[in-house]
Amino acid sequence: MKVEEFLSVLETDFYAGVPDSQLKALCNYLIATYGVNGKNHIIAANEGNAVGLAAGYHLATGKTPVVYMQNSGEGNAINPICSLLNEKVYAIPCIFIIGWRGEPGVHDEPQHIFQGEITCKLLDVLNIEYMIISDTTTVDDVTKQMVKFNESLSKGKQVAFVVRKGALSYERKVEYKNNYQLTREQAIEEIVKFSGDDPIVSTTGKASRELFEIRERNGQDHSRDFLTVGSMGHSSSIALGIALQKPDKRIWIIDGDGAMLMHMGSLAVNASFKSRNIVHILINNESHETVGGQPTVASKINFIEIAKSCGYKNVFSCSSAQDLKETLELIGKKDGDLTFLEIKASIYSRNDLGRPTTTALDNKRGFQRKLK
Repeated sequence: MKVEEFLSVLETDFYAGVPDSQLKALCNYLIATYGVNGKNHIIAANEGNAVGLAAGYHLATGKTPVVYMQNSGEGNAINPICSLLNEKVYAIPCIFIIGWRGEPGVHDEPQHIFQGEITCKLLDVLNIEYMIISDTTTVDDVTKQMVKFNESLSKGKQVAFVVRKGALSYERKVEYKNNYQLTREQAIEEIVKFSGDDPIVSTTGKASRELFEIRERNGQDHSRDFLTVGSMGHSSSIALGIALQKPDKRIWIIDGDGAMLMHMGSLAVNASFKSRNIVHILINNESHETVGGQPTVASKINFIEIAKSCGYKNVFSCSSAQDLKETLELIGKKDGDLTFLEIKASIYSRNDLGRPTTTALDNKRGFQRKLK
């Protein structure tokens, strides 16, 4: 079904959410039609943020908003759904569009399996009526369902469309790019060289995939690395938990701008401990590149000043391969002070980029053995 036809049935003019590869057609249409972070469309920091934005829109207009997300974002949204939107509180109607990663019976990555199993169960628990959209669903099907949904929305309830892979299409191609030349993979290659035998905690998405393949190319095992394949935005918290228990080891964090924005409060917590054995690296390509390249608000944010104000002692920024090498050499000479490095990178990854060939459980066990 064409995404334009699908959205025309919903009869709304406000969308907020977090991009998802399963909803790429939707994201591309919204960006092509409304742009980014304007009156009609906002790419939120996280799914709870999107729910709050939707609530504000309804309060101001009396109309029904749309919130979109990958199903992994249901957890981030549960609190404001229950304590803000619910008909027993403020009775704010909302339409959710949820990409169904890890659908039972459909091959997917390990971090999506359990989330896929409970996607619809969570909606049942939240008392949210839903319709599953597949590649055979028609506009008439959605129209008939909206008649039922509108009855619930009029009572201040919420409804959802759960979208299967390939269910929505959009013919126009939208290109996402920035002006930086250094690729994330090149940056990670340099980090691997300078980190030596130190543990690395890498963030969700292509950063962990690239780190895995770099180790393979180098003929190294993967015991130095904890690949945070899920729980977007929490890699730096995981690293802090390790660093506090292993003060004799320098812990490197490879973070992303979308992940950092999702739970940016962790920066303040990390810095408050002043852990001298953390090197926190943000690879900032100003996009949700793993799910399609849709922009974040990172181009408008000075992460360097944020890190300084939070309490990171050594703070650096670079955007070229030579600057990165020199900066990493300088970090290596520093005597164990809490460090933050922002690397400005291009929106790019190889078409043949693979995925880890080991299981998440194998990764955990190998990493724990190495820490000992």
